[in-house]
Amino acid sequence: MTMDFKPRLDSILSAEHIRLLHLAAHEATLRGFPLYMVGGSMRDLVLGRAVNDFDLTVEGDAIALARALAKKHGGPVTVHSKFGTAKWFLPNKLKPETSAHDTLDIVSARSEIYKHPAALPTVKLGSIEDDIRRRDFTINALAIRLDGSHFGELRDDLNGMDDLQHGIVRILHPRSFIDDPTRMYRAVRYEKRYQFKIAEDTLAFIPDARSLIEKLSAQRIRHELDLILEENNAVSMLRRLDELDLLEPIHPALSDFNQSNLAALKRDSLPALNRNSGWLLWLMHLPEQEIESINKRLYFSASLLRSLLAASGMYADLDSFAGLKPSDCVNRLDAYPIAAVEAVYYVIPDKKIEGIFFNYLSEWRHIKPRTTGHDLRKRGIEPGPKYAETLRRLRAAWLDGEVKTEEEELRLLSNLLR
Repeated sequence: MTMDFKPRLDSILSAEHIRLLHLAAHEATLRGFPLYMVGGSMRDLVLGRAVNDFDLTVEGDAIALARALAKKHGGPVTVHSKFGTAKWFLPNKLKPETSAHDTLDIVSARSEIYKHPAALPTVKLGSIEDDIRRRDFTINALAIRLDGSHFGELRDDLNGMDDLQHGIVRILHPRSFIDDPTRMYRAVRYEKRYQFKIAEDTLAFIPDARSLIEKLSAQRIRHELDLILEENNAVSMLRRLDELDLLEPIHPALSDFNQSNLAALKRDSLPALNRNSGWLLWLMHLPEQEIESINKRLYFSASLLRSLLAASGMYADLDSFAGLKPSDCVNRLDAYPIAAVEAVYYVIPDKKIEGIFFNYLSEWRHIKPRTTGHDLRKRGIEPGPKYAETLRRLRAAWLDGEVKTEEEELRLLSNLLR
């Protein structure tokens, strides 16, 4: 099915984006290359959502097209010859002011073959029909042609428009989840991002693919979870994955998502998530050995693993902070990554201990003595145990209210140095 989508393009996209599409289309036309906008940008266009970057697909040489655009208009190009892809870094004169994106991705149309379940696909050049049919869901299989007199022609081979209009996430064929089990996680992400529903016939194919999740590499499955944790609706996505029994096959400790602090946080108290804070809030209720075990499956970065273990230890030992002097709290919390302290702060049930963490994050960790290392060296104390202990003792005095003025600090310093 084809229809004229040009008026929709003109009404939704900025003049800068329209100009950029026309420049790419003109170069493709000169070379006789059919050029299309396909995938997520098309989906969001139809939904009337902001589109800041475009993935263009060409029936022809994407690298040659990108280099021709760069030669005529400026800006460097990076290429991946093996995959027939190119990234054009837009010159300043073409960078849209309304968008933070300053590149244009151009790929050659391709087909994909999965040699066995959960394998990465074998890719070869193909037609736009091949490229459309390699997509994950019908809502991502729409294409708008851009070259020549075809500018604005909408191609809808798989009835994606109807599914978009009815809010349905649907796979393209029965083996879709078997070929690529990560699609099950993307299905949930799109369902909750757009407030859609996964089609019943699509849900029916999940059980046969669930056992293949263990074949996914750590990088592939962690990437899908990272993307979810950066979404506004991350909590509802993870809860839905748990309902569909798609967390337990990754690692048994991830099941029962509703027991996690991330699930328990009230929406109005939920901090702005990034992937690291999401992981911390999700996993901190688990003992350290469980986190170590999950790490053997997902291979967290060293800094994230350190923060996860720190958050787990703090959360399990929160009661020990009650009644401590501010200086003792600071000494303990300074040993932890700040991201871990911040994550634990959001879920502390005890108001007094919550206040301790709040004071540390907002004030105590910034308190330093007026005396500096330079001052100590002027008094004949070189860096070493006494040097460090003196500065620590002066800081503790400020934290605990033992000194309140610079003069009081100097008197204490004189006593310490006798």
